[in-house]
Amino acid sequence: MSVKEKAKHILAELKGHLPFTILGASIGIAFMLTFKNLSRPHAGTLFSIFHPGHVLISAMVTASIFALHRKAKSFILVLVVGYVGSIGIATLSDSVVPYLGESLLGLHIAAHTDLHADHDDHSDNPNPKLHLGFIEDWYIVNPAAVLGVLIAYFIPRTKFPHAAHVLISTWASLSHILMNTAGDITLAVTAAIFTILLISVWLPCCISDVVFPLLFVKSDLELTGTCTEHSRHSHPHSHK
Repeated sequence: MSVKEKAKHILAELKGHLPFTILGASIGIAFMLTFKNLSRPHAGTLFSIFHPGHVLISAMVTASIFALHRKAKSFILVLVVGYVGSIGIATLSDSVVPYLGESLLGLHIAAHTDLHADHDDHSDNPNPKLHLGFIEDWYIVNPAAVLGVLIAYFIPRTKFPHAAHVLISTWASLSHILMNTAGDITLAVTAAIFTILLISVWLPCCISDVVFPLLFVKSDLELTGTCTEHSRHSHPHSHK
């Protein structure tokens, strides 16, 4: 597959997955409205659940793709690729993009009364914070990545429900946003959060499920264009 063909395939996948990601972001908004009164510490707890789950899924898919298409038998090599790919993409999706959106749109700016309240309760700091799970929750996130790689190494599969990947990524991104959002959830704030969720999930997930696999697919392999169902050549592969 030439570079031009790969680029064409990537653009087609991005376009094809946009409607599904819009649906996922819409479900995320419903999730947000359900938990809109959640305190920032509790939102952090949700992030500590959904983000490691996202890392686990990403590690399983990424490491499986590498192990199958490259026929990699070195566990260290599979571990490095699976760990870097999952931690990097999940951090971008769940933390970096949401944080940039929060800061750019000013979602963290609290009302005057909120600022006074924060003087009495320092646990709800109105200032935005970039929460890096692999550093702050290293004892949860990093083992999740390693577990995903272990599963992929012994039972490599590239087929994983894209719906699960999108939803858990959406919930992780939204949890990060709720940790930094101050004030009432108005219609304008809801629209802004929807936009952040769309970008946070759409691009990183497609990078994980489409772009990254293409880096390892040989020119003679056929791509199905079903996102996490990357190749019809994805058979079980045992390592001796």
